[in-house]
Amino acid sequence: MHKKVVHEKAQRCTRGIRLNVFQCWRAGLAEYLCLTMAGKDVLSHPYLDKVAGEEFLQKAFQIMMEEGVRKGMDVSEKVCDWKEPEQLQQILDLNLTDSGEPPEQLLERCREVIRYSVKTCHPRFFNQLFSGLDPHALAGRLITEMLNTSQYTYEIAPVFVLMEEVVLKQLQKMIGWEGGDGIFCPGGSISNIYAMNVARYHRFPDCKEKGNWGMPRLAAFTSVECHYSIQKGASFLGIGTDNVYLVAVDEKGKMIPADLEKQINRAKSERAVPFFVNATCGTTVLGAFDPLAEVAEVCSRQKVWLHVDAAWGGSALLSRKHRHLLDGINRADSVAWNPHKMLMTGLQCSALLLKDSSGLLQRCHCAKATYLFQTDKFYDMSYDRGDKTIQCGRKVDCLKLWLMWKANGTRGLEQRVDRAFAYTRYLADEIKKREGFQLVQEPEFINLCFWFVPPSLRGKEGSTDYSLRLGK
Repeated sequence: MHKKVVHEKAQRCTRGIRLNVFQCWRAGLAEYLCLTMAGKDVLSHPYLDKVAGEEFLQKAFQIMMEEGVRKGMDVSEKVCDWKEPEQLQQILDLNLTDSGEPPEQLLERCREVIRYSVKTCHPRFFNQLFSGLDPHALAGRLITEMLNTSQYTYEIAPVFVLMEEVVLKQLQKMIGWEGGDGIFCPGGSISNIYAMNVARYHRFPDCKEKGNWGMPRLAAFTSVECHYSIQKGASFLGIGTDNVYLVAVDEKGKMIPADLEKQINRAKSERAVPFFVNATCGTTVLGAFDPLAEVAEVCSRQKVWLHVDAAWGGSALLSRKHRHLLDGINRADSVAWNPHKMLMTGLQCSALLLKDSSGLLQRCHCAKATYLFQTDKFYDMSYDRGDKTIQCGRKVDCLKLWLMWKANGTRGLEQRVDRAFAYTRYLADEIKKREGFQLVQEPEFINLCFWFVPPSLRGKEGSTDYSLRLGK
């Protein structure tokens, strides 16, 4: 092809759409690209050695199965071969070099990474609000990583766009909504922040253009036991943490609806506009569930958006025995729910769910990038969901949950939830039998809070420095 003609074709292509090297090759522009490259022999050799790559992957998978899955779930093995930072830096060669390493050395590095990492699938891993390993969810995660796609348009992720819609609809059904909207987000904190942003947009639709300068002082409300992401969200969105009113809780850590109404009225008297109430189902420490039906009544009277942070406690909705803890959640305007916690779906799997079905989520976050969300595609463009988020590229988080749900069924997941409650009840009863252990309170959820009182403090509960010494 003549150089001038190729150059003109390249200009036309790059004006219309973005092209990478491989797309340019298919478009007949290889000659033009070759001429612009510093070395002509760059394209003479394969980009990857497929045979060696497959062999490495097979051996790496064997290491993952043996070291990560089998040993990682073996109660006789360590949760972590713990080393202090200085020690670990000496053991691991973390430096990046100019030349590559042989496969045998890389495989040994894979073993080291697994050996010195925390095995969150271990039966004795209790540190965070997630644990365990579901093999079907893991398979879904591996497939997701292998396909390496982004969930913004149907053309790049056709299967997962349809799958996400099905999974979100099932979660909405569990809440008690007949329809709605939603999106998978990178964690519960982001889900909560998205909810706050949508609530602000719902109240003041011109906030996208005018920003905080075009709005009155806004006020958000949450309990003193809430997750810290509510404060972070207020800071991130420019609302300000001083405008987050903290509502009192009872002795079990539950929001007091009467104090919520009091705080809303106080904000109004201070010339602020209440726009967002966050109720929590499964607080981080005590595992408390706010009384949603009563909170919803307050929000209805005050005409304020009700968001429920059920990131931790939402999975109780799968249990016919325990879903009463979330009575009234169907009255929420939005809900955050993290299947990666209690259901063992694997990080990350966090759903933001909206009762609204008018496209509010899309209108709030859309930027209508024409190079990605064209209006003249050959399929129904309503399947392009990427403009519902502030992200561009977005990982596929639905496959692991979908595959796990397919394998276990709703009843199987219900048994998983009920089993967690039963374990918690068992542990609470065992603690009561042992000298020196004291329950903070009877568990309502699967959080179990207790003190171990050392012999030196037993019988001294009445002393003035008892709590201080016990805390230390």
